[in-house]
Amino acid sequence: MAKQSPTIHLFCCANSVTEAELQELQTRFGVDGLKTLRLPCSGKTTIPYLLKAFEKSADGVVLCACPESQCKHLEGNLRASRRAEAVDGLLDEIGLGKGRVLVVAKEQGQIEKLIDGIQRLQTELGKAHSAGVKPGRTVLAGARTGNRRENAA
Repeated sequence: MAKQSPTIHLFCCANSVTEAELQELQTRFGVDGLKTLRLPCSGKTTIPYLLKAFEKSADGVVLCACPESQCKHLEGNLRASRRAEAVDGLLDEIGLGKGRVLVVAKEQGQIEKLIDGIQRLQTELGKAHSAGVKPGRTVLAGARTGNRRENAA
């Protein structure tokens, strides 16, 4: 059986990623390797929303936000970063380990920064999978945290 690359779900701010850049990412990583969701602001992501990506099919999540102090919605990028940290902590608590959630602060035109982040995460997740760590979807499908921490972030 052929070795499959880890599936990454990309949540991106509409102010930092253009449609053309999304097309370039889809071409580079393929439909099965990268699932994308464009948001009006990265701050619109919530903890349950990010966890749902792991439950559905993601091995890792990349959250693309505006650079610090450049968010058009004032603090959306800061909220997104805090929520990503919280999700990474939850994944660690349930035994999947940290490092499955990556936040990339990207300005328009810096597509290589985002590509590098996605490739780095795929490489790290591939190493973890080779070492016997199961992909997130296997464990999370039956996990219940019962903890609604999205309002704290």
